[in-house]
Amino acid sequence: MKRYLFKQILDDLNKKMVFITGPRQVGKTYLAKQVMAEFHTPQYLNYDNINDVPLIQKMSWAHNADLIVFDEIHKMKNWKNYLKGVYDSKERHQSILVTGSARLDTFRQTGDSLAGRYAHLRLLPFSVKEIISENISAYDAVELLTAFGGFPEPLLNGTTMEKEKARTESARWHNQYFTDIIREDIVEFSRIHEVRTMKLLLQLLRSRVGSPLSYNALAGDLQVSTNTIKKYIQILEGLYIIFLIYPFHKNIARSLLKEPKIYFYDTAFIEGDNGTKLENMCAVCLLKHTHFLYDVEGKNSSLHYLKTKEKKEVDFVLVDEDEPTHFIEVKQSDNDVSRPLRYFSERFKNVTPVQLVHNLRQNETVHGISITKAGEWLAELAV
Repeated sequence: MKRYLFKQILDDLNKKMVFITGPRQVGKTYLAKQVMAEFHTPQYLNYDNINDVPLIQKMSWAHNADLIVFDEIHKMKNWKNYLKGVYDSKERHQSILVTGSARLDTFRQTGDSLAGRYAHLRLLPFSVKEIISENISAYDAVELLTAFGGFPEPLLNGTTMEKEKARTESARWHNQYFTDIIREDIVEFSRIHEVRTMKLLLQLLRSRVGSPLSYNALAGDLQVSTNTIKKYIQILEGLYIIFLIYPFHKNIARSLLKEPKIYFYDTAFIEGDNGTKLENMCAVCLLKHTHFLYDVEGKNSSLHYLKTKEKKEVDFVLVDEDEPTHFIEVKQSDNDVSRPLRYFSERFKNVTPVQLVHNLRQNETVHGISITKAGEWLAELAV
């Protein structure tokens, strides 16, 4: 199965270096090796492989290599300068692909800018659109993603194993996944004595999905400063463990001062009822949609939520060129029109209001609001 960025990577490799970033174990290396199959003499170099390190440091890969893949190169000192040098001195026939588990801006080593030399593509977990097939309906896709998350291994188990066995294997995978993140990734960005606090923070956040994030409350719970909590949240964001959605406002500066809502890239890891898991799964699909429009199509697309001082709130707002295009409310089974959604739809006539309901017998339109089966609507997103 080719991932959704496959064709874009091949196209971009003809023009620049390509960076693929995304969560750990989301399928970046697998995708890179699929891309390698399209070349005649590709070479894969992993900075975590002790045998590859000398080849990387000495730039002694085969001169006839038409694709060089660097995996985890960000762990190399002065990696930005290194890649700049590699790109500026490479053979004309060579393409360069770089993969890594963290965002480029997470690693703030000093060095020359890579501006103009690379295209950045973010690979996110599987979404409804990516997994629907002749054997998996849109409804089934929602069920699978809320139960197992969108990471390849547990999701594949969910489609091939007996249900209870799949749940057991999923639990084992998630336990190991987050143990590895704490032991390796978080330690890389924190002092050893901070790891315990960050582990506790991660546990607290699991039960606060979809709620406005209070830095002060978290600081009180963990007995650390608000600035420390903000730093830890930034690290968890940079490692693609969580993402934040800010309230929409024309004045972006004002928006950033208000409390964001928090979601996990891995829906199966959160603690909450089915409604909370459904909301998180929808958040991942919508974020993936906006990232694709931004990274691939060059559109200024973003994801927000909407909330007034009177506590009227809509789960999600899709924004294009700073203008809202969709108000989206997510429900597990309730097909009664959300009052806040109706309130905002009556005041913003140019914005499409949608209420996504997972367990819905028939689609309908009430007060100009589309009440739609969640899976079917998510399957129409860009990716």
